[in-house]
Amino acid sequence: MGTFRRVILPVAWLLVFAVIAVALIKIAFVDGLESAAAGPAPLAQVDIPVVPATRATVTNTVEIKGTVQSDPAETVRSTSAGKVVQVFVEQGATVAKGDALFQVKAERAVTTQQPSQDGPQTAPKPVYDYFDILAPRAGTLQQLTTLMDQQVTVGEAVGKIDPGTYTVAGSVTAAQQYRLLGKPGPAEIALVGGPAPFQCADVTLKNNASDDGAASGGLAATGGGVGRGIGAAMVGPGSGSQPEEGGTPTGTLSCPIPSGQQVFAGLGATMTVSAGVAPDVVTVPLTSVKGSVKDGIVWIAGPGGTGAAPEQRTVQLGLNDGSVVEVTSGLAEGEQVLEFVPGAPAVEDPMMGPGQAVYGPMG
Repeated sequence: MGTFRRVILPVAWLLVFAVIAVALIKIAFVDGLESAAAGPAPLAQVDIPVVPATRATVTNTVEIKGTVQSDPAETVRSTSAGKVVQVFVEQGATVAKGDALFQVKAERAVTTQQPSQDGPQTAPKPVYDYFDILAPRAGTLQQLTTLMDQQVTVGEAVGKIDPGTYTVAGSVTAAQQYRLLGKPGPAEIALVGGPAPFQCADVTLKNNASDDGAASGGLAATGGGVGRGIGAAMVGPGSGSQPEEGGTPTGTLSCPIPSGQQVFAGLGATMTVSAGVAPDVVTVPLTSVKGSVKDGIVWIAGPGGTGAAPEQRTVQLGLNDGSVVEVTSGLAEGEQVLEFVPGAPAVEDPMMGPGQAVYGPMG
């Protein structure tokens, strides 16, 4: 046992260290010289993906999440000044537009003095006019504050009428507003847990920055017809990637619920709005376009494959459906364009492994 520790074990360690040293010398000198003689390894060739401009029918349909809301009560205001002499309805009654709610008596100014048979002229007798205050709209008389013999003035708020009607409304993003520039047509309303989807005709789009319903820069439109419009791809600054439907709300789309539909406030709803159809037009993917309304930029693939530099070209845009966009001029069917705007963020490819992505070529 002592001989093994003193002689055999040290010799075995020396052999191990010798093998390691020989291997390091081979890696450092022999393999290195062979690699240097063979020259540098060729760089990997990266193909720039291109797609052709193709003909297709673009249907500009936008889905917006909304909520059913009760329409606000309308204030009843006195249209005449005077003393209340009669009240025709009680609070809680159902009224039609134009129904008389109460009556006021107003003294008419008379300046002509009347002659007297017994002597000098006497002051004229007062003359009174009677005015009915009418309901401004149909609904339930939610509140009526007038009392007999009360003096009211013109414009004084004297009650409220609940219309008993509902409106479905939802927020829209900037991308959705640009897609709805061509005046939204009728909306199909699908209520969560409610009846079958139904049509809602009077669609209104209001920009949040506008108080009167007319959006600055032409971003607001009121329904009434379906046209091809001028909706275009909405992309962020410096990016040609497909627009995201999420984002900060910039407007509100609303439509009054048609009478006869059984709804109640708080129901969730999906509004499917059509803003035009462009049949048999030249289209490219949204990822290929950089731009905003009407004008855009695409990159034409260079001749001879991926080796030539792409050509930047300005095109005019039409409708888009969230995936492809209509090109109204500047590009012919069959022309090859880069699939991604140069410098665009990475787009994950589901056919590749985790963490792998396709990038737009740098411009």
